[in-house]
Amino acid sequence: MMPVKLMGFPSASATQQITPQLALQVLLQFDKAINTALANRVRNRVNFRGSLNTYRFCDNVWTFVLNDVEFREVTDLVKVDKVKIVACDGKSESTQNKTDK
Repeated sequence: MMPVKLMGFPSASATQQITPQLALQVLLQFDKAINTALANRVRNRVNFRGSLNTYRFCDNVWTFVLNDVEFREVTDLVKVDKVKIVACDGKSESTQNKTDK
């Protein structure tokens, strides 16, 4: 499962509006729901193109920073100045360990 970070959400935990444990539960549930939805419900394809600024591969996690990025879907075009993409293997460590043996 790929973890997703919600920008701004952790600040609710930091200001003690919700407990850190509840914040973690919400984020874990969100991760499960978004991964299921992306795997089963989304059928559209989006292409993107940009200039690679930096990339890194560390601890099985790829990080890419792209500049001047264009996202294209059939009739729509969205341009942004900078995009950061963080990607990791969707398999859990326990699943990988079982297949490695």
